[in-house]
Amino acid sequence: MTQIPTLTTQRLTLRAPNADDFAPLVDFYASDRSQFVGGPMSAELTWRALASEIGHWALRGYGRWSVTVTDTSDFIGIIGLWAPHGWPEPELGWDLMENATGKGYATEAALAARNYAYNTLGWTTLTSLVKPENTASAAVATRMGAQHDGDFTHERHGFLNIYRHPAPETQL
Repeated sequence: MTQIPTLTTQRLTLRAPNADDFAPLVDFYASDRSQFVGGPMSAELTWRALASEIGHWALRGYGRWSVTVTDTSDFIGIIGLWAPHGWPEPELGWDLMENATGKGYATEAALAARNYAYNTLGWTTLTSLVKPENTASAAVATRMGAQHDGDFTHERHGFLNIYRHPAPETQL
């Protein structure tokens, strides 16, 4: 089993997903906020989604972290590296809870995850897949220096814009 590393930023801790994340994820996936990432969904399907996040680490050796505010330990989202079967290439994705928006948390955590992909895993490219209507996620990708680089249609998520992140030597 892959040891999931803990990453820290100025304000955030990116840690291994665990069962304590289930309750806030149930609330997130029950809300319309989850419409861009496969929701809304039931608690049963949320359990499967959380298990998938944890299992991705075992299957791929990397994945998405649960993100907490370091000072309070408040769970604010799931952010990191994602490449399930059917994805065109590895993605940097972020799902942020409603109470965590507008504070720069998504960008801060995503930059830490991208640095991990480039500096620890040795990746040379990374994408983010964003539904065209999801202007907030498109803004995060753009703030990180990513540029629209094509489109992809997924069997469950539908039409997605591909944002290509800057190469490691040019990253923010």
